Amino acid sequence: MKGSDVVIEGVCKTFGDFRVLNKVNLAIKKGEFFSLLGPSGCGKTTLLRIIAGFESPDIGSVTFDGTDIVSLAPNKRQANTVFQNYALFPHLTVFENIAFPLRLKKMSRLDITAKVNEYLKLVQLEGHGYKKPGQLSGGQKQRVAIARALINEPRVLLLDEPLSALDAKLRQHMLIELDQIHDKIGITFIYVTHDQQEALSVSDRIAVMNTGDVLQIGTPYEIYESPATDFVAKFIGETNLFDANVLNVTQLEKLDVNGDIEYMASLEIPNFGHIKVTTIDHIKIGQTVSWTIRPEKILISKEKPTTKREDINLFQGAVDEPIYSGFQTKFYVKMRNGILIRVIKQHAKYSDDGPDIVWKDEVFISWGAADGYIVEVKS
Repeated sequence: MKGSDVVIEGVCKTFGDFRVLNKVNLAIKKGEFFSLLGPSGCGKTTLLRIIAGFESPDIGSVTFDGTDIVSLAPNKRQANTVFQNYALFPHLTVFENIAFPLRLKKMSRLDITAKVNEYLKLVQLEGHGYKKPGQLSGGQKQRVAIARALINEPRVLLLDEPLSALDAKLRQHMLIELDQIHDKIGITFIYVTHDQQEALSVSDRIAVMNTGDVLQIGTPYEIYESPATDFVAKFIGETNLFDANVLNVTQLEKLDVNGDIEYMASLEIPNFGHIKVTTIDHIKIGQTVSWTIRPEKILISKEKPTTKREDINLFQGAVDEPIYSGFQTKFYVKMRNGILIRVIKQHAKYSDDGPDIVWKDEVFISWGAADGYIVEVKS
């Protein structure tokens, strides 16, 4: 791997009376595509600027491969930044923009030409070197900015919401290209975004942030399937989230895939009913927990399921609102007590007759005990 290990320990930052970062600790592995994910104002861009050297922490350390870099100027850190607004020189050509860092190092004209052509090829801009930024599309401008940031061969590339100015389709295309570039050059990428889908698509690991705190660090699968807090559960994708009371807990004979002891719990959700959920957390009768289930894990049908499995949760309601999105339909199902449950049904097969479930249909919803997840124990 060509990148650096980046370790952040105890980093705090305040602006006036407002604390932006609160004792942030992160260990980012060499060559990793690591994302800082959170809503606007959560501190992720400030943390990136501290890593880059554009801001200084009040306390705490930032190390590259074990060396504290907090006192180093930005140009001494072996880290380059790709900004949201491209930050290209409008009067220079694409070639000259990319070559600019090499000219500062006083490389020979021959070496500069060879290297710039190499990076033009890397970002698929061969034949565009003579153009000015004003002649480029948004995606092409971003590729120029990426090439310019990479041509000095930094050990860490910092990306501050680099795709947010692009339209949705181009953003998806650029995201794939960015991931391919990372695979080719193998350095450490630290990527700031508020877009959950972006982070889930390309990251090796994600740190979810809110109000200056890191709430959870994990792989996209871990973050999505096993959220550590209510905020993470609600922020990452869509979910149904409820507070529930623990009625009963039974240890199961089998262990889960990781060899942990597994329990079957019976929960009561006020105004909804009793549900079953499996968990590896040792919860107790009488505790209040938050429980979640993703909409795509719930089955919906007009006919009552005939399964004999004891771990199935089954409820009846009516379709309050169907939202058709082409590849799927999202249903808001109103239960008899008035609670709305979100259900997503994928369209795997073509139907001449149109949707089989429509507005106001009486429906059954069901899911297995292992499909839900206990997020937090609250008392």
